[in-house]
Amino acid sequence: MCQRCFWATGVTELEAVYHDEEWGVPKTDDQTLFEFLILEGAQAGLSWRTVLEKREGYRRTYHDFDPLVVAAFGDAEQQKMLADPAIIRNKLKVASSVSNAREFLRLQQAHGSFARYLWSFVDNRPIQNSRNDHSEVPAETEISKQLSKALKKEGMRFVGPTIMYAYMQAVGMVNDHEVSCCRYQACREAGATFSLA
Repeated sequence: MCQRCFWATGVTELEAVYHDEEWGVPKTDDQTLFEFLILEGAQAGLSWRTVLEKREGYRRTYHDFDPLVVAAFGDAEQQKMLADPAIIRNKLKVASSVSNAREFLRLQQAHGSFARYLWSFVDNRPIQNSRNDHSEVPAETEISKQLSKALKKEGMRFVGPTIMYAYMQAVGMVNDHEVSCCRYQACREAGATFSLA
């Protein structure tokens, strides 16, 4: 039986599986990084459970999170998305996901990959924390503030420092599993062998 982080205790199976298999695992695939950028932005003001429950709808609507396809969405596609109950129907979030896709592609081209740009904020190595209690986990950090500021300067929206810290946790830029969690050591080992190559 896995002893999970506080936030993943007493939750739905969907949340538990996400915690056990994805959260905190270092990710370098650009399409996956784009997926989490969309999902974390969509979560603003809502629960992560709500986002996970609509994840399949997002995969379908966002063409498996292909930034090239999403960047080409015009008004007609966005109106269709806003009528689709399979995703979070928020006009600002949908519009920002499309404009963010365009900026994502620009950063990808400028840096060789979005991963190279993103991971440079943590010197290309996951930050390994040793949290004994969930109360020790901050809502944002200096690095998430820097990342947020940089992405906003590039024209992205729904990338505030709190959203960006949740993003950093999700894509494994930071290991915030509690030390007592069954996933802590595995994510620590994944960070130790991490490479962008």
